[in-house]
Amino acid sequence: MAATNVDGPAGGQRRVAVSLVVGIASSLAERQALAQLLGDSEALLIVASVEAARELLEATGRLPAAAGGLVDSRTAAVAAPIPELNIDPDRRMLQWLEREVPLTRLEHDVLTRLLGAPGRIWTYERLHLEVWGEEYAGRGSDVHSVVRRLRHKLNQVGAAATVDVIRGVGLRLVGR
Repeated sequence: MAATNVDGPAGGQRRVAVSLVVGIASSLAERQALAQLLGDSEALLIVASVEAARELLEATGRLPAAAGGLVDSRTAAVAAPIPELNIDPDRRMLQWLEREVPLTRLEHDVLTRLLGAPGRIWTYERLHLEVWGEEYAGRGSDVHSVVRRLRHKLNQVGAAATVDVIRGVGLRLVGR
């Protein structure tokens, strides 16, 4: 929440709290539609990604310190670690209780990131850059192929977790 000065009674000024509305949309058309929908907001920031919003808010000092970053209300209830779910990085093995299943390099790298912050949404852009080492081209087939295999392997070992897809945004690891 930001504050601004406004004219008060008798010509004086008073400080009023103003909520900052952050809109995130990957395409220009979606950002334009958001601007039309939210145009009446007093403070509006529309960006292409969560990372862009985080960078801008950190640069202005407006990012809530307690949040440690942008908070997605959809992840609040699932942000706890998932006990007994581990990855053996040397052998690239997914471990749940006493069960193990091998992972490919891509499965390992994606799951390592998701497991490092359960409940946190990883955007396709950031995940693609960190795991594949290249810019995301907007085709999700490579990412979704890895997710499909990871879900199967999590099921195979009976893990109480799955990979949740947030359509048009990214992925997160959640308990079930």
